[in-house]
Amino acid sequence: MDDNVVNAARRPLSRRSLMAAGALGVAVPAVVAGASLTDRPANAAAGVTRKVTIYAEALPGGLFGYGLAPGQASVPGPILEMWEGDTLEITLVNRTNQRLSIHPHGVDYSVDSDGSPLNASFNNPGETRTYVWRSREMVATEGRRFLPGSAGYWHYHDHAMGTDHGTGGVAKGLYGALIVRRRGDPLPEKQFVVVFNDMMINNRMAPDTPMFEADLGQRVEWIAIGHGGTFHTFHLHAHRWADNRTGMLEGPADPSLVIDNKDLNPGSSFGFQVLAGEGVGPGAWMYHCHVQFHSDGGMAGIFLVRNADGSMPPGAEEAIHRFQGHVHKGDMG
Repeated sequence: MDDNVVNAARRPLSRRSLMAAGALGVAVPAVVAGASLTDRPANAAAGVTRKVTIYAEALPGGLFGYGLAPGQASVPGPILEMWEGDTLEITLVNRTNQRLSIHPHGVDYSVDSDGSPLNASFNNPGETRTYVWRSREMVATEGRRFLPGSAGYWHYHDHAMGTDHGTGGVAKGLYGALIVRRRGDPLPEKQFVVVFNDMMINNRMAPDTPMFEADLGQRVEWIAIGHGGTFHTFHLHAHRWADNRTGMLEGPADPSLVIDNKDLNPGSSFGFQVLAGEGVGPGAWMYHCHVQFHSDGGMAGIFLVRNADGSMPPGAEEAIHRFQGHVHKGDMG
């Protein structure tokens, strides 16, 4: 039986509830693949193999998505998580009439799990295929050198629809977040996935972009992914993070820059954690591409930080209504 954790459909739940009860609270459809990451101690031995079945399906509006069960496909697809050192076996069921695949970034795999037509690694229409992704811990070599491990904020996507590079599949929504955690990493209460795909966010434009919600003080994890053929920058209002693997400083001497804006270009990804509203309070805070004509054209959304008790802060409702009146102005240059 697949050892997976399934999303409760679009219900906002805390990360603690997710880990305790097996449901994920995310404002965009997402899931954690594999057993709960808190089901064994952070210093447990590596080498656990987890299995998950993913279904690729057609969606309304000409889109396609990945999901953990028939009828659950979404854009983005489910969040997949691993501890560094674990293996993930993905059985991909192609329920479409298109050739497609699933290709990861940041982990290890053999050529037959590459997900590319170059290596004849794809699913024909109606075909089921298993892909194996492996992760590894950092290894010391000679002197003070280390071979990097797999821990990081990565992503996965189609590599076979439309062209041998999956250009059609990526354009139509076949993508999702992949997180490899190092043992001891803090776990968030909520997770948000933001994909800048050409001039869209999660294949939507303002005012229909996702509105992410958290209560004041909740630990929130953002995973940002770039796709398409356009260069972007990701900016989050009123919050900042360290420009390193986790987004958090490891001490007073950590030299990582603290930023609130970062390039998010095709094929790149990063992630970070923040405490919602820390130092600034609750409110309707914007996230957007900081290329000006991109944000004017609809690449913007809202991060709603509610009061600690979950109630709506003053002025937030009005700000949301103003955002819903967003006018696409296109290129102002």
